[in-house]
Amino acid sequence: MKRIKKSTCSGSVAIGVLGFALLFMPSFLLSQETQPGQQAVPVTKTLPFPGDVFQVAGRTAFVILPDKPMERETIPWVWYAPTLKGLPQDAEKWMFRQLLDEGIAIAGIDVGESYGSPAGRQLFQTFYEAMVKERGLSKTPCLLARSRGGLMHYGWAVEHPECLAGIAGIYPVCDLTSYPGIQRACTAYGMSAEQLESKLHELNPIELLEPLAKAQVPIFHIQGDSDKVVPLEQNSAELAIRYRKWGGPVEIDVIKGQGHNMWRGWFESQTLVDFLISHCKNSPSTK
Repeated sequence: MKRIKKSTCSGSVAIGVLGFALLFMPSFLLSQETQPGQQAVPVTKTLPFPGDVFQVAGRTAFVILPDKPMERETIPWVWYAPTLKGLPQDAEKWMFRQLLDEGIAIAGIDVGESYGSPAGRQLFQTFYEAMVKERGLSKTPCLLARSRGGLMHYGWAVEHPECLAGIAGIYPVCDLTSYPGIQRACTAYGMSAEQLESKLHELNPIELLEPLAKAQVPIFHIQGDSDKVVPLEQNSAELAIRYRKWGGPVEIDVIKGQGHNMWRGWFESQTLVDFLISHCKNSPSTK
């Protein structure tokens, strides 16, 4: 059964694989809103810079606003993923400081270890709508995917290509068979390993790039050629081959001798920051 979807920047409807997976989705990936009679737990999260921490659909989310927003109708922003515990980190301060100084906000939501699953994508869409409708952020953010944040971001992006100014990645996962692998990912997808494997052509981001390419969404990745956790060949390199086949603009900055680590160069790449700033500020929805 193919997934049938109608998408706009303000909402989407999806059935087929998405509906099937949501029926059997583990409860830890679904909304965790406080129920009547339950005491609300204060929302806390340590961020690299002062920001607002709140809940969306019962999930911890954050937004860091620039001190001096640009004089525009909406605020340009970078959507960071994964926003798991401890992320984003102080290591990303240099990058975030440059974005904030340019009037660009940074935001994200913790959807758990979703691996780009339908439930995670649904939470991403709810978060996106809250940022645009309630927080005054642009309808076309730039996505910043770090590591497994790639599965989360690309899973959402392929369904909403018209809602993007660009996609940047720091050793991002693009193919869920390379990481975390079908055996680990299937639980998040609410399927058996066999079911997930049979539907990879409908669910694996690396297989679904055509809409992004046709929309001419620009992509920039930085990744090492010695990455053993998220192999370059199966992820950024393969994405570039497929994206160019469809005519999409993509650039991969391959760093020799580097792997999946905390090397400063990942988070202090002027090329990556310039990409984000340029596409955030030149997005039609922020002019």
